[in-house]
Amino acid sequence: MREDWLGYRDLLSYNAAGRALRKVRRLLLYGACVRDEYPEIYAEYSTGRVPLAVCLEREHFNMVSLKLASIVARVRLEEVVVLTVDGSPHCVQLHHAVEEVAKVVASMPPVKHLVIEEGKVIEVSPKAVKVARYLSRVEKMLKRYTA
Repeated sequence: MREDWLGYRDLLSYNAAGRALRKVRRLLLYGACVRDEYPEIYAEYSTGRVPLAVCLEREHFNMVSLKLASIVARVRLEEVVVLTVDGSPHCVQLHHAVEEVAKVVASMPPVKHLVIEEGKVIEVSPKAVKVARYLSRVEKMLKRYTA
């Protein structure tokens, strides 16, 4: 059964212990543009999960992080999947926000980080998300691999 009965919701307007989330216990946080730009990918990854849109062009990182921490504190989630387009300076922040929540919430479920590049979904590790925060490390890696 497709769990699309929830309809469109964004993270900040969704109840931190909403009924659908308590029932399904699997969360998809996705960059708001994904639903319109990649409807097939959105449909695939929203199936069986409660999909909540986030746009860090519109919302502040701290608000998104606190809302997710509030959800994790109230609902025993089985997983959190983060799905964004690759290369967006705003979307990458969603991955960082989820990793920040994982640092402060003891009951963080497994997290899967996914990015869409050229119409394909690529899984990235939490380590890759962390390295993306440190431009000096990225620079060292570039020098090492382009020499």
